[in-house]
Amino acid sequence: MDELLTGKICPYCGKPTEFVDSSVIYGRSYGMIYLCRDCRAYVGVHKGTDQALGRLANAELREAKKEAHFYFDQIAKTNLINKIWKKHIPNTSNRNKAYLWLSIQLGVPREVCHIGMFDVEDCKRVVELCKPIIEEYGNKKSN
Repeated sequence: MDELLTGKICPYCGKPTEFVDSSVIYGRSYGMIYLCRDCRAYVGVHKGTDQALGRLANAELREAKKEAHFYFDQIAKTNLINKIWKKHIPNTSNRNKAYLWLSIQLGVPREVCHIGMFDVEDCKRVVELCKPIIEEYGNKKSN
């Protein structure tokens, strides 16, 4: 599994990936990516490094990650995490606290609990967990 998270091996076909400029995908450069041309799967890297931001994603996984982020970010990027999980964790951002909460909810180690590392099923679990919270919070807000 660790090899898959480096971006150097495609999780779909098992072949080595190419380290190329993202202009190959987007038509303009947003930095470097790991790319499997055969599977049309890719992942970006941390700026100025060759460290992958997560695992390679094909079209299905990219859509699943977008949906997972849509719901999770409404918890992580707002004060909502502090409403649903009252635990005080000093010197921790809402986002880091939200990922810690998510790791506990999903039963995965915090070190690997990041949507960038998740597969389609993991992303579905994030949506199933976060969507009802967002809907409930939205209903309370409008009352």
